[in-house]
Amino acid sequence: MTAGTQRELTMRFLAEPTDVNYGGQVHGGMVMKWIDQAGYAAAVGWSGTYAVTVAVGGIRFVAPIKISDMVTVHTKLVHTGTSSMHFAVDVKARDPMEDDSTEHLCTHCIIVFVALDRETRKPTTVPTLVLSNDHDRDLSEYALKVMELSKGIEDTIRQVVG
Repeated sequence: MTAGTQRELTMRFLAEPTDVNYGGQVHGGMVMKWIDQAGYAAAVGWSGTYAVTVAVGGIRFVAPIKISDMVTVHTKLVHTGTSSMHFAVDVKARDPMEDDSTEHLCTHCIIVFVALDRETRKPTTVPTLVLSNDHDRDLSEYALKVMELSKGIEDTIRQVVG
């Protein structure tokens, strides 16, 4: 695949008994792992090179995921910097015995990756995302706002904790 051609990526799988917490639902750490895996695959698909997670912002766990649910993790590239890629990620779930219309949002976030040169492991440029419509521009602006809010939270924690 040519760099700059894979803007969206979807992964699907079943939630397994090993994915759940003591309450019998998939624990947040597992959901975050899935988000990171899908984000990595999407970042490599866009950049054509190795990439690392640098931030996750605005993560919201809206609904639980149950054992045996069909889980869909969908990533969409919404903003690029020089070496960074911002992806909007939706995690949805449904009973696999039901049709797709029963799928519901469980988690949403923005995840940011930086592309690294394979040899030097230093940041390297990524193809520029061309925003072709108002919806794309709104998503890009949203991603930047979420990450700015996250940075503000980090700054506040540093001031309080040291």
